[in-house]
Amino acid sequence: MPHALVVDDDHDSAASLRELIAGEQFTVAVAHNMRDARRQISLQQPDILLLDLRLPDGNGMDLLADPKLVANSEVVLCTGHASLETSLQALRLGAADYLVKPVNLKQLQGVLSRIMKPATLQAEVEDLAATLDESGHFGHLWGRSLPMKRIYEQISRVAGTSVSVFITGESGTGKEVVAQTVHDLSRRRKQPFLAVNCGAISPNLIESEIFGHEKGSFTGAERQHQGFFERASGGTLFLDEITEMPLELQVKLLRVLETGRFMRVGSTTALETDVRIVAATNRLPYQAVASGKLREDLLYRLNIFPIALPPLRDRVTDIPLLANHFLAAISEQEGVVRRFTPAAVAALVGYAWPGNVRELRNVVQRAYVMAQGELIDETWLPGGEEAAGASAWGALGPQEAPAAPPASAPAPRPAEVRGADADVPFITLPIGSSVAQAERALMLATLRHFNHHKERTAAALGISLKTLYNRLKEYAAEGAQPPDCNTTQQD
Repeated sequence: MPHALVVDDDHDSAASLRELIAGEQFTVAVAHNMRDARRQISLQQPDILLLDLRLPDGNGMDLLADPKLVANSEVVLCTGHASLETSLQALRLGAADYLVKPVNLKQLQGVLSRIMKPATLQAEVEDLAATLDESGHFGHLWGRSLPMKRIYEQISRVAGTSVSVFITGESGTGKEVVAQTVHDLSRRRKQPFLAVNCGAISPNLIESEIFGHEKGSFTGAERQHQGFFERASGGTLFLDEITEMPLELQVKLLRVLETGRFMRVGSTTALETDVRIVAATNRLPYQAVASGKLREDLLYRLNIFPIALPPLRDRVTDIPLLANHFLAAISEQEGVVRRFTPAAVAALVGYAWPGNVRELRNVVQRAYVMAQGELIDETWLPGGEEAAGASAWGALGPQEAPAAPPASAPAPRPAEVRGADADVPFITLPIGSSVAQAERALMLATLRHFNHHKERTAAALGISLKTLYNRLKEYAAEGAQPPDCNTTQQD
């Protein structure tokens, strides 16, 4: 049976904890001061140590300062109140969790169910770090650059604790992947990981989605609904784009984080929750506070352990690794192996990637679809033929259709639009063509270029196959060709 040691100078509190823990199939010892605690540890190393902060002969934190005493024990602090200072101090000294007195039975059961020796967690992290240079990834994250190694170090420190994590970074940098890695390296890994995009849920429904609702609590509530806090019980709840959450709901979230209790919409009964919160935003946190998007008190409660993800442009050395990782995954899924040419890799590295890792993944997928053989060159990468097409559109001027030239004006001369690559075909359009005419010309020319292969045409134009079919049906009904338009191959 696992063994627990309760260190608390309050005899009634210690006796209550002893009964609760014994009911969970543990052997339990009790110490009321630091001296007795050291003696009990020397007699039998506990699997879990529940440690009060204030003891007659010292501070409970002092035990954590001696790694030889607690190296093989999971330490949980028992405190009269939860505070940011307590959480940070516990994290720095290696505590895995903390409980607020009077101890909640459900939270205690959750802590006891997640016991894992610190040495086991540390060994897992060390294995990931040791194989990083060879494998190129740390958990779900890919990259060997110095900025990413700093991220891995932070994840290693915080994953084994229960403190809240606040991830910041531009859109597409991989905030959810960081949250998933934190969860998978934590003691909660066997319980659910649920991700919620606060900006993707209707403001009228977000409270119900997060906290749940009772049957009949509002129009359309035909049955009781469990919210994310209930479904993620014992695990991790990832709140993405937290600054998009309505301010009135941020107040309720803050209350849950402070008390561990919440109520479903339409209920008067408080429910207990045991969930670790990982939040994220693509805004600068203090600017979000200043602009009224995030409550300051909620920021302080979430920002116990901040992780700032670097944009892809600040980790350029990781681009080839990431691109080949995405390409390998697509090749395995599609059953056809393809690889990048050196020129393609150079084009990827030379691009600014405003959409970060998400944009890189999408570009690789599109390049795979457009490739005609085993090799993927730079044609369909940023700066290749795609850029030439964008230049053709840009040459038409503003998005509004240009005004037709006066009847007395001389006939417009064709405007030639050339791509950057000498082998890239181009189209010519007369000045004064409407946007609709230009769209039709480009679409039909692209279709002819790909020998009427509609899937490749749609991918090249960046539209859905359905849109392409609808446009072609319209053009067939009109029975007219675009005026004075042709497709030409450059000399």
